[in-house]
Order: sequence, then C-alpha cells, then structure tokens
Amino acid sequence: MSNALALPINLSVGTFDAYLNVVRQMPKLTIEQERDLALRFRDDGDLEAARELVMTNLRFVIHVARGYSGYGLSMPDIIQEGNIGLMKAVKRFDPDVGVRLVSFAVHWIKAEIHEYVIKNWGIVKVATTKAQRKLFFNLRKSKQDLGWLSNDEAVAIANDLNVDVSAVYEMEQRLGNRDMSFDMSADESTEDSYVAPASYLYQHGSDPAALLEDSDWEGHAQDVLADAMAELDERSQDILVCRWLADEKATLHELAERYNVSAERIRQLEKNAMKKIKAAVELAA
Repeated sequence: MSNALALPINLSVGTFDAYLNVVRQMPKLTIEQERDLALRFRDDGDLEAARELVMTNLRFVIHVARGYSGYGLSMPDIIQEGNIGLMKAVKRFDPDVGVRLVSFAVHWIKAEIHEYVIKNWGIVKVATTKAQRKLFFNLRKSKQDLGWLSNDEAVAIANDLNVDVSAVYEMEQRLGNRDMSFDMSADESTEDSYVAPASYLYQHGSDPAALLEDSDWEGHAQDVLADAMAELDERSQDILVCRWLADEKATLHELAERYNVSAERIRQLEKNAMKKIKAAVELAA
C-alpha cells in the first residue's frame, strides 16, 4: 500500500521568494515515513519515493545554504548546488544505519556548495588542495572583522587548523583579492580607472595601425630590393643570389671557377653590387 504524501505544487515557480514559500509548505517526515520511503527507493527503485525524500528535505538545504550568504554569490545558485548534494545523499542513503536523512545529507550538501563557492569565488582559483579548501572556509568563519588578522589571530587560527602561519597569511591575502575587469566599465568612477589593467598594460605589436604600417613598409622594401636587383648586370645578380639568397651559399672560390676569374674579383663584384643595392634602398627610404 502506497504511503505517498500530499506534496504541494511543483517547484516550477517564477521567483526565489515563491520557491521559498513552496518549500515551506512541504510536510515534514516522521522517522517511520522516512524509513518507508528510503526502503522503497533502495529495494524497489521507486523514484517517486526518492522524489518525496528530496522534496521534503529542501528546507534543510536552505538552512545550510544561508550559512554561505557572505561569499558574494547568488543565494538561489547556492541552494541549487545544495539540492544537488541532497539528491546525491538520497541516492546513497541507507535507512538501516539508524540515522536521519538530514544527518547523512549534510556532508553531501556542503560538499556541493563548497565546490561551487571555490569555482565561482574568482576567476583565479583561491584554493586547489583539500587543505587549502579547509583553510578557505574556516578562515572566513574565524576572522573577527573585515580588517587584516593580527599576528595573535593568525597564530590561533593556524593552531586550530594545524597549518603553518604562512598558509594562513597566504589564504587571507587571496581572500582579500578581487577580480578586476581589463578595462573600466561605464558605471565605474573615473577616479578608479587607473587601476584597470587597460590603463597601464600594452601589448606591443597589437596596434592595427602599426601592424598595417609595418606590413606596407615590408612590401615596399621588397619592391625596392627587387627593382635594385633588376638594375644589376646578370653576373652581379647571380653572385648576390648565390652568396646571400640561396639555401646553400656558394663560396668565392666556387664562383671564381664558374666565371673563370679570381676569388678576389668575385669579392669586388659582390662588394660593388651590395653598394648599389644599399644606395637604392636608402634613396627609396
């Protein structure tokens, strides 16, 4: 015989306040009701029983999520992550252990919320290791005010969490940092514009005008060089190509044998040809 509860309307509501109102209407389960639903889901794969376990414990997720209201993140999003943790807990819950679902689920709810907070605290991850994550959340709770920790406070926190004082100071600095837009948005004060990276960072070679100018100049220089080469006699052109432009450069003696002259004569022809090229380039500059 089914012991399905009369649950209120579904959670497809338009506002966060409406969601909270619906969750408050969810009936609370007795120990017997919770055990019956858990057994039906575990033994029979009854998804409706699992849904009732989740729906009737959503208020507990809200209670846990409110403890993370000081992280500057959307409360509806935090609650949504906590709900995922609740569903994972329901999937793994064993009614024969003898504990209530909320006692078992709190670990899974907090784990999902912690993961969400760490990923969305900033663009750069504030904590990556298990120890850093523990320090991150405990430090937030341990700080007595918004100011920097005194040495005594830092030592006390380090002793409580069994970490080095340097780790406490490093995490405090990470907590004090904030993401910054590259350029100042329209609604920011001009007094703060100097801190925007766009005001002091410059990527050389990224100016479109400079890139176009360089491209035009490179093309112009190639044209000038080609015209200057064309003004040389055929032998001088061949010497320059063999000595400077070929993949395998020719030696003076190899060219001397080709043209049946001395190596010194090849050197003189090369020198004169280079002078003509240089003069043409300087004239076109």
